[in-house]
Amino acid sequence: MTLTIAVDHESTTAPYEQLRAQISERARSGRLPVGYKLPTVRGLAEQLGLAANTVAKAYKALESDGVIETRGRHGTFVAAAGDAATRRAATAAAQYAEEAHRLGLGRAAAEAAVSEALRAAYDS
Repeated sequence: MTLTIAVDHESTTAPYEQLRAQISERARSGRLPVGYKLPTVRGLAEQLGLAANTVAKAYKALESDGVIETRGRHGTFVAAAGDAATRRAATAAAQYAEEAHRLGLGRAAAEAAVSEALRAAYDS
């Protein structure tokens, strides 16, 4: 299996974000299996015609999201099923629910705000 990433240099979306989004989506969908070894930062940068810092920034964001993990000199691998990302999302949701309740929003208004935020994030 090889990692095929396409970066649109004409896009208004930053290259590191395009890279992050594509790897994240493939890992979460299973097209990149758990334990898949990703190319080195330099290797992927050369392959895509990007600066190494751009790829490193994407890898750092993916690691922070729990999508990938770095194992020292052994390389960077797809992490187990996004468990860390799921936990972070659940924590953020709980914090939002508490804040909305504290502000006096009713359940319907709080859910509407979440729906609108999700629509904006996923449908753009």
